[in-house]
Amino acid sequence: MNQIALFDKVSYRSAQVVTMRYSSSFSLGIRMLDRSMRAPVYAIYGYVRFADEIVDTFHEQDKAQLLKEFSEETWKALDRGISMNPVIHAFQDTVKKYGIDRELIQAFLDSMEMDLAGQNYDHALYQKYIYGSAEVVGLMCLHVFCGGDRSLYERLYHPARSLGAAFQKVNFLRDLKDDHAERGRMYFPGVDFARFTANDKKLIEQDIRRDFADALLGIRQLPVQSRKGVYMAYRYYTKLFRKICRKQPESILQDRIRINGAGKMYILAKSYARYTINFF
Repeated sequence: MNQIALFDKVSYRSAQVVTMRYSSSFSLGIRMLDRSMRAPVYAIYGYVRFADEIVDTFHEQDKAQLLKEFSEETWKALDRGISMNPVIHAFQDTVKKYGIDRELIQAFLDSMEMDLAGQNYDHALYQKYIYGSAEVVGLMCLHVFCGGDRSLYERLYHPARSLGAAFQKVNFLRDLKDDHAERGRMYFPGVDFARFTANDKKLIEQDIRRDFADALLGIRQLPVQSRKGVYMAYRYYTKLFRKICRKQPESILQDRIRINGAGKMYILAKSYARYTINFF
């Protein structure tokens, strides 16, 4: 193995470690993908995870400057074909191999910048944020799943966006306590979380159900190499969503809803069984 190939391998392994350490649920889904697809999806998730950590975690640092430098290094890496940040290097290599549109990357970085403001979102900003923070990540992965088949990518474009939107909205509900109380973020437009009602929660849940229904139509059309892994992620999030739906509004404002390790393994086993008999 030459030194360039070794650097590539180490970079992709770094992105894998980031994914596995930060998200056990996504890691389970990725492991159900065809082996050829795992490294590029790890690269995508590792990249977006690091950007998300900048805006969510490093409170003692100048987060705006860190994000600016991260963005600049991304564009330099895409132009040069190399970065000494191994996670960015793996990401830029994946972008080039699978023809991922740069517009998707810019939209993602724009949404990360929006998180620095800790603002209330109107409908337009909410849609922009959902697109940039989640839908484009699904579209990046869709490039990998379609393997360069542009017609398939265009056919599954809207379901992929719906799946990313559903995941993000579930995350919003799950993280209401931290986002609202600690970070000053209020994503859902027109909702006063000081007076968060059962009807407010019901309307949000109805919107998420529509996203999940649209997404499942697309999952069924994915290539076999990716379908099982994406379905696993879908099942995990729908299980988490149902758990949130059973909670009262005041409960999700006080506690972060989780699925424990045993629950995740149960979902994995049940998803595999349902997939094997084509019952989804």
